[in-house]
Amino acid sequence: MAAPQHGVALIEVLITLVILLFGLLGLAGVSSRANVAEMEAYQRIKALQLVQDMADRLNANRKVASCYSNGATGVQLSATSTTVPACTAGNVQQQTQVAADLTAWKDLINGQAETQSGAKLGAMIGAIGCVTLDDAANNIYLIAVSWQGLVKTAAPTLTDGSTAFPCGNGAYGDEKLHRVVTTKVRIGALS
Repeated sequence: MAAPQHGVALIEVLITLVILLFGLLGLAGVSSRANVAEMEAYQRIKALQLVQDMADRLNANRKVASCYSNGATGVQLSATSTTVPACTAGNVQQQTQVAADLTAWKDLINGQAETQSGAKLGAMIGAIGCVTLDDAANNIYLIAVSWQGLVKTAAPTLTDGSTAFPCGNGAYGDEKLHRVVTTKVRIGALS
């Protein structure tokens, strides 16, 4: 007659706990990646809203569209930029509207739309908004919003594929964390 085995149930329980532990660690990793993806998507949606907002503002005051890009110089607005360039084109009402539009857009870029106890919460990480005259001959303006992503991806470039995208370039330490969304607005010749 064979001797009875002792401790077999304990070994089975320990093996089950180890398997369960690996499963829970996998779930924790999936949850962490889902949170990062959710934050990345949130920032992209906010940036797309800001790009469309400025495109609408520029279209609404198109007779002085050059003021939104400060002529050929370009406008870059962020938490660190303190001034909105002065507009000298058009009449006083149009100039005032440009200043109000750029100031409101800067506030939106900095998260002014969502606050809690005075803290601005609605901004992307390191958000920068840019308006530049992309094609003077055809009166085309490039509107871009740039921000810092949470995980590294390919660095944004211009259409040539080799030149770094200028809006936000160098602002995030590693260009692989640099994110940008753009739109172009063409202003017809107005009389």
